[in-house]
Amino acid sequence: MAAYTVNISFGNTLIRQIDSVAKEESRSRSELIREAARLYIDRKTRWKTIFKYGSAAGRASGVTESDIITEIRRVRTSGK
Repeated sequence: MAAYTVNISFGNTLIRQIDSVAKEESRSRSELIREAARLYIDRKTRWKTIFKYGSAAGRASGVTESDIITEIRRVRTSGK
């Protein structure tokens, strides 16, 4: 796998937090940032899959966005 170098700017507070966590875990900034990027991408991919499934299930059952909003309002006003 080819490796690429990128330049990223971080504010002082964030870079101190990155350095602190990296030091606690005995790893480099780069390792920490790579893992953070992988975790972010994984989380986004999982949520995308969940929303895709939910949309398909909603279409299949005939439930509309309006139905969901109505049900949320009903539950909130019922005090449950």
